[in-house]
Amino acid sequence: MAETVRPIHPLTTDEAWEFTASRASATTFFFDFDGVLSPVTDDPDASQPVPEVLGVLERLADAVARVAIVSARPVSFLRSRFSSLDNVDLHGLYGLEVWHDGQVVTEPAALDYVPAMAALADQARTELPADILVEYKRLSVAVHYRTAPDHGPTVERWAHEQAERLGLRTQRGRMVVELKPPVDQDKGMVITEGVRNAGCAWYFGDDMSDIKAFDALRAREAVDPAFFGMAVAVANPETGAEVSSAADLTLESPDAVAAFLTEGLRRF
Repeated sequence: MAETVRPIHPLTTDEAWEFTASRASATTFFFDFDGVLSPVTDDPDASQPVPEVLGVLERLADAVARVAIVSARPVSFLRSRFSSLDNVDLHGLYGLEVWHDGQVVTEPAALDYVPAMAALADQARTELPADILVEYKRLSVAVHYRTAPDHGPTVERWAHEQAERLGLRTQRGRMVVELKPPVDQDKGMVITEGVRNAGCAWYFGDDMSDIKAFDALRAREAVDPAFFGMAVAVANPETGAEVSSAADLTLESPDAVAAFLTEGLRRF
């Protein structure tokens, strides 16, 4: 049987789904969590997947080679939201933690920073304004100013100073700055490794860190003429056009993501 010819960007969603269905056994779907599978909330602990997500991810995992969630959240959080899905891999903290085949694997180089992160979270709660939310993630600290946007410059400056002092890295997101270990790991690296043996892959993201994942799909296409990647942005007013302009397709909300997947699965 002749190999299906990879479609050329830009293409219609019908073309993308038809090709994906023809490569289902070699296809991986990757999703960010916040803003993609769940609406962004003022309280990160309150975030939940939209109601249709669990069912559609379960059906998708049965239809393709692999489904994975790649998030800034810790694996423990992702497990609390997706524990019913046995066949979905979870990459937490930009890939510093991975849940696969029933166990968590943590990047060894990051473990040395656990005490420093705990101390940094305490320091943030003491030094920053009381309406700033400090999220301690064991291997990183996220400082949210969503409910107090006027404090954004203060948070940014404080995070930069601490990164310089402790030799950490910063990751900016939607009304948040995260401090994390100086370990080479990001969403782009997760996708680069994840598509190494794939024939087709989709990535759904909404934030600046997701652009690296989009770039990883493009890089794979550049070196493998048989590989097809589809970058999907979920629109929001906080990242503006930058994420959407880097994607092949833009959807309007997590509910739209669930509906889009439901419709696409009819091709399989």
